[in-house]
Order: sequence, then C-alpha cells, then structure tokens
Amino acid sequence: MMAEEEKKRVFNFLEQLKQKVETQEHYGGEIKKEEAKMDIRDCPECGAGRAYTKGLTACAYCGFVFMDTKLTDGMHIKKENNS
Repeated sequence: MMAEEEKKRVFNFLEQLKQKVETQEHYGGEIKKEEAKMDIRDCPECGAGRAYTKGLTACAYCGFVFMDTKLTDGMHIKKENNS
C-alpha cells in the first residue's frame, strides 16, 4: 500500500510539473519571428566587409574613416581647456 501511495504522489507531482510547463509564458515576452539578416557595412575605399556596429569609425583593413567625431561642450561634460 505504501508503494502505491508513493507512486500516486510522484505521478501527481509530475502532472503538476507538466501543467506548469504547458501554461508557462516565455521569459522576456513573446518570441517574434523575423527573417534572417546580416548587418554589414562595406568599406567604400577597399571593399572589406565589416559587421555593422554603432561606433564603427574606421576600416580595420585600410584605415578609411567612416565618420570623423569631434567633441563639443555638452550639458554636463565640458571639453578640456589646455591653458
């Protein structure tokens, strides 16, 4: 009799776990399906392909500068005075 009660408890526990899994929501929200894509940027100077990331300023192969950044006075950060 003890073995049968133990089997029932294990079975009930497993059924509860299965039920939780079926009703559980995805962590982080619903999964959105998208087509596969690659974010790359070709260097206009040498044609080398580079993974496009924000902050990519120069080609690692030929040194071509994609953008030239100059710092100016901001609201909280001031450029240094060399005097």
